[in-house]
Amino acid sequence: MSPSISLSAIFLILLLLQSPLPSLSTNSEGNALHALRTRLSDPNNVLQSWDPTLVNSCTWFHVTCDSNNHVIRLDLGNSNISGSLGPELAQLTHLQYLELYNNNINGKIPEELGNLKNLISMDLYNNKFEGNIPKSFSNLKAIKFLRLNNNKLTGPIPRELTHLKNLKILDVSNNNLCGTIPVDGNFGSFPAESFENNALNGPELKGLVPYDFGC
Repeated sequence: MSPSISLSAIFLILLLLQSPLPSLSTNSEGNALHALRTRLSDPNNVLQSWDPTLVNSCTWFHVTCDSNNHVIRLDLGNSNISGSLGPELAQLTHLQYLELYNNNINGKIPEELGNLKNLISMDLYNNKFEGNIPKSFSNLKAIKFLRLNNNKLTGPIPRELTHLKNLKILDVSNNNLCGTIPVDGNFGSFPAESFENNALNGPELKGLVPYDFGC
């Protein structure tokens, strides 16, 4: 075999090795979704199509992808699922919409969800989440809609959330939150209904009482 043919063969092999690369991110996202499935109880089989042997998770029901086969939307609202969430959801780095409302998901909200920098909407309302609202949510710079109402969340509202300039709708009503309500940033425009039915002590009085007063 001549050196030129040998080099051509090597070049062809390199091309073949490179061709699967676009699917690697999709595969990691599929692994993340499969990990989520293992955490959830699914009596209505809404996750039946989530087959881990399929490289492309974009073919699964309740999963929406963009033109590059990145998962951008997860729609599992009203699915009668239970269980908990895990840190692997942070691998869905292109996710824009996380819809898990009206289920029976419990446990803590993973801090790692704060790594979803492209997230526009997170709807976790009407579940059984407990523990604190993660301070890491302050990293969700693109988020516009954050609905955590009707859970069992405790602790104060993180002051870090006042830095979310794109946040248009926040609802943390019907939890067990304590402390005071932030007044900085967009919080001044959120209606009182967004905070009702908690153990909150009204708007924050800066310099007079600590923000977590009553916790």
